[in-house]
Amino acid sequence: MGVFQEFKEFASKGNVVDLAVGVIIGGAFGKIVSSFVEDIVMPPIGLLVGRVDFKELYVSLSGGSYPSLAEAKKAGAVTLNYGNFLQNVLTFLIVAFSVFLIVKGVNRFKRAQEAAPPAGPSEEVQLLTEIRDSLQTK
Repeated sequence: MGVFQEFKEFASKGNVVDLAVGVIIGGAFGKIVSSFVEDIVMPPIGLLVGRVDFKELYVSLSGGSYPSLAEAKKAGAVTLNYGNFLQNVLTFLIVAFSVFLIVKGVNRFKRAQEAAPPAGPSEEVQLLTEIRDSLQTK
């Protein structure tokens, strides 16, 4: 079997396709959550803490004072961008919590399916059981 044929079998398996779909949906979900954090969550938090844009929170390690992060970078200053880090941590926490809720819902659905009572025996099995029982009593 050639390498191309082996690759074709590997790529056409359901697991690979499912993984690809998961990665694509995960990327899109990540963009949605990033937008939610950057555009919906962080502006009110920044307003509450004094009209602060978290992406602009930094410390210049070069010792200079700059009016903005962009100016510090333009001047070639070494900066510690803790505001951007805080925003990424918040994004991660929201994604992790969302995934937790999804997994919790899926697990609840699986438990409900497992808890369902098993179906009774089919009519054929019941009939055969009755025939067996009647033959044993004779």
